[in-house]
Amino acid sequence: MHIKELTKAEEQVMQILWQLKEAIVKDIIEEMPEPKPAYNTVSTVVRVLEGKGFIDHKAYGNSHVYFPLISDAEYKKFTFDKMMKNYFSNSYQSLVSFIVDEKKISVKELDELTSLIDKLKNEKQ
Repeated sequence: MHIKELTKAEEQVMQILWQLKEAIVKDIIEEMPEPKPAYNTVSTVVRVLEGKGFIDHKAYGNSHVYFPLISDAEYKKFTFDKMMKNYFSNSYQSLVSFIVDEKKISVKELDELTSLIDKLKNEKQ
């Protein structure tokens, strides 16, 4: 399946659905911060997400219970891969360099990262 990028509103609804596992529109709205969006607004976002193949629903009479088809891990990988390609030319060295420069990473954190990299290298061999 080809994953598409989500709008901010779509991503907010997906975050809630990933957390709740399944929900009706009212449940989604309850999880949103104040000011709460209108029911029709959230309902429209949900229908768009269904059209994009991110969610599906089970019908119980007039109620639709929505659930994710794409996991948060799959979307996380998609957005990370996109960021790597668009901002770091697929170079993990550029990414780590950016993190060290911009986030003022400590020597201890850098040592932890290096240990993690070594561990991952060993697992792949």
